[in-house]
Amino acid sequence: MAGKRDYYDVLGVTRNTALEEIKKAYRKLALKHHPDRNAGNKEAEEKFKELSEAFEILSDPQKRQLYDQYGHAGLKSSFGPGGFDFSRDFTHMSDIQDLFGDLFGGGSGGIFDDVFGRGSGRRGGSSRSARGADLRFDLEIEFEESVFGAERAITIPISEECSACAGSGAEAGHKKETCRHCGGHGVVVTSAGFFRVQQDCPSCGGRGEIVTHPCRPCGGTGMVKARKQLTLKIPAGVETGSRLRLAGKGEGGARGGGAGDLYVVLHVRPHHLFQREGNDLFCEVPISLEAAALGGEISVPTLDGWANIRIAPGTENGKLFRLRGKGVPDTGGYGHGDLHVRVVQEVPKNLSGQQKKKLKEFLDACDETNCPDLAQFRTKAAEFMEHRKPSGS
Repeated sequence: MAGKRDYYDVLGVTRNTALEEIKKAYRKLALKHHPDRNAGNKEAEEKFKELSEAFEILSDPQKRQLYDQYGHAGLKSSFGPGGFDFSRDFTHMSDIQDLFGDLFGGGSGGIFDDVFGRGSGRRGGSSRSARGADLRFDLEIEFEESVFGAERAITIPISEECSACAGSGAEAGHKKETCRHCGGHGVVVTSAGFFRVQQDCPSCGGRGEIVTHPCRPCGGTGMVKARKQLTLKIPAGVETGSRLRLAGKGEGGARGGGAGDLYVVLHVRPHHLFQREGNDLFCEVPISLEAAALGGEISVPTLDGWANIRIAPGTENGKLFRLRGKGVPDTGGYGHGDLHVRVVQEVPKNLSGQQKKKLKEFLDACDETNCPDLAQFRTKAAEFMEHRKPSGS
């Protein structure tokens, strides 16, 4: 014991230093001297051992009290005659793992599980059941299916448990054998200095078992490719980007694990009459020169059937009419959107000679009072042209 340095000196703290400050001191020094940062440096390795031993004592209230009272001699009962044992778990592993969180990624299952042998007693690593993967399926649907709802039959390629071997991967009449390399544990532990490194067994891939006579249909994997037919219910009101979840319809689980989920992403084809914005619909309806000038009623298509809109005399081109509640139903059940109808005045085309003659007679009979917008435009344009003339011209 005479050759050991004082633990407080090792960490650069005093006997009155609080535990949190001891942790900070240890963290700073341990990161500096960690073997992973000083590959091949024996001095750094020994320094790291010394730091870890000091922290093991000073971070434990009972061991710290013994050390404060009796020094190194008071710790014989804690470490035994052989001194500090680096091959066993640290008493305060959670403290050490927290201290190194930013260096090794934090969380369980990282380097500390490997270095200090945590979980080395597990058997059959990957032989435990595993849930199947979630799948995505993109489906293009018609506008009518999106607003009214529908049922669609879809076929998806999936992996499912092999029925020939019930997912074991072994041919009928044969069983898996315990991996001799790892003894069925699924992991192998090797020593590197004072580290004990745990890894999945390279022979069995961490499963703890080896298939000596693989099943022919699945090649020993326990899973086979298949195509599954499903009936998909499309609710009314869905739109492009809507995602439907079918629980348990994804990839089959391995070794008896549950199946994953299937997510169907919808894509709605453009429609020749309606454009959609949220739950509102927009529709352009051509009207005749007569309807625009004299007024009247026009029929427009809606999701519920035909509806009539009254056009006032002199209705301008592009005027928008709103039909409340005639839009798309909300998927959450909160009513319907609106239908917005834009009237577009159609100019007569392909006129015969007689039609042209009558139209000219009609227009000649009109004056500025019949086309006030045109008259106003001409007045403003003339004023502009007058003011743009250079002075003195």
